[in-house]
Amino acid sequence: MKNKRQDTMDRFEQTANLTSDILDSDYPKELAHYPIMHQQPIHWGEMDAFNHLNNVVYYRYAESARIGYLQALGMFDGSMVTVLAQSSCQYLRPVTYPDTLLLGVRCQRLGTTSIVMEYSYYSTAQKAIVATAEAVIVRLESNGKDKLPWTEAERERLFALEEKVGHIPKT
Repeated sequence: MKNKRQDTMDRFEQTANLTSDILDSDYPKELAHYPIMHQQPIHWGEMDAFNHLNNVVYYRYAESARIGYLQALGMFDGSMVTVLAQSSCQYLRPVTYPDTLLLGVRCQRLGTTSIVMEYSYYSTAQKAIVATAEAVIVRLESNGKDKLPWTEAERERLFALEEKVGHIPKT
């Protein structure tokens, strides 16, 4: 029997895909330089009083996409401690039910102990980018207090993943 953690991991594996594995003629060109694609159906209960996707939900979607990105790098196995240091979202167009968003996620900049993640939210109903977002993640020692640098092997995996779609993060 699967434990709760394994069920969660399986769910993320079903929604996050390597962009290079799914590129075809129907793939939105706006997301071509994002190595990870997270597919997110909009749920009726996520609408607000104005009948569009509640602003808080975009942050949850970014979290799911970020986890998919880290999983693709083999960095989300429970041993890594990270903290969200900053996040922002720019809402470009309202999103309503029913719709499915494709979230492109990539590394904008890789620091010594941090990573700046960049997100684009593509509406399959509107055929357009409806939001963009950014998050700064800091890696910590297992004590949760001291910063921990990315290893050379982790950096190499990240740059190799990004290179598959022709993107080169800043350092």
